[in-house]
Amino acid sequence: MSEIDDVLRGFFAERLAEAGDSEGVGGLYAPISDLVLRGGKRLRARFVLLGWRGTGARTTSGAIGAAAVVELLHACALIHDDVMDGSATRRGAPAVHRAFAQRHRRGGWHGSGARFGMSAAITAGDLCLVWADQLLRTCGLAPAAVGRARPVYDEMRALTMRGQYLDLLTQASGEPSAAAALEVARAKTAACTTTGPLRFGGALAGASDELLAGYAAYGDALGVAFQLQDDLLGAFGDPATTGKPSGDDLRDGKRTVLLAEAVARVADQRALESLVSRGTDEAVDELRDLLVRSGAREAVEGRIRQLGREATRYARELPLGDESVRRELIELVEMVTDVSLPSAPVAAPPRMQEPPRTAA
Repeated sequence: MSEIDDVLRGFFAERLAEAGDSEGVGGLYAPISDLVLRGGKRLRARFVLLGWRGTGARTTSGAIGAAAVVELLHACALIHDDVMDGSATRRGAPAVHRAFAQRHRRGGWHGSGARFGMSAAITAGDLCLVWADQLLRTCGLAPAAVGRARPVYDEMRALTMRGQYLDLLTQASGEPSAAAALEVARAKTAACTTTGPLRFGGALAGASDELLAGYAAYGDALGVAFQLQDDLLGAFGDPATTGKPSGDDLRDGKRTVLLAEAVARVADQRALESLVSRGTDEAVDELRDLLVRSGAREAVEGRIRQLGREATRYARELPLGDESVRRELIELVEMVTDVSLPSAPVAAPPRMQEPPRTAA
């Protein structure tokens, strides 16, 4: 969305100009700017504007500025998530913690480059939260509109953090159930991708309680479908298309719905857990094959289609003030729930290794 990109480019230009240098604070700002401006579908910002327009309000520069806010929230989540998952790339380039680590090594600085990279990335993610608040305050909307939407905004952020913790918890505990993985998807993904942005945009424009509730029903169904689709892409997608490594979730034994469906279908649980715990490229290939043979992949694809039907039904029932919004919401369901991935598992690429740590 070019309007959102324009807002974000202007925002980062101001921040970098304030920093004034490339080696000090500017060195913190630049990797964030690079990540945000490098790409992304701007799906979250689009949902904010759809939530706004669904009330019948016309799009204003203030609404566009407010929509850009969620892209900064998303950047925080991406940066922190990549640190937690140890991901090597994001959007076709080194993840932010990797970029900081590379800068440390190029400079020949003291201590561990990997540790510096992770610490700097945590700081960068936190800064994105601060900047999101700054952009919301200065986006051009009336203080009354921002105040009206503030509870929805706060809930969106809090639910995202709750989902992140639940994600960590299910991973650490080895919780195998699909119910637990679905709860993570609702809290972590729907909150910040579909439901939260839709309700945020609606609240900014003064949406009725009925419309906000409808946005929640639609957004929750689509948000879970979005996460399930992301799980499939993580296991079977092409890194050249997704912009991130393929197989990392399988390599790490992440407790996704996809893995839970396999657990529910495989008789030899000990052998499956052994395969999950190995974490090698060979194990990833075997897991991909097992996900197909066991019917786990097919089951997840079925869940995605069912959630898509639910989201479409909710979209048709929304009391909207702009019928074009209904068409767009249904089109987004079709886009998110497209499960046309490779029919056979793709080869697992070699995983980038963390550099050896040196004494501080």
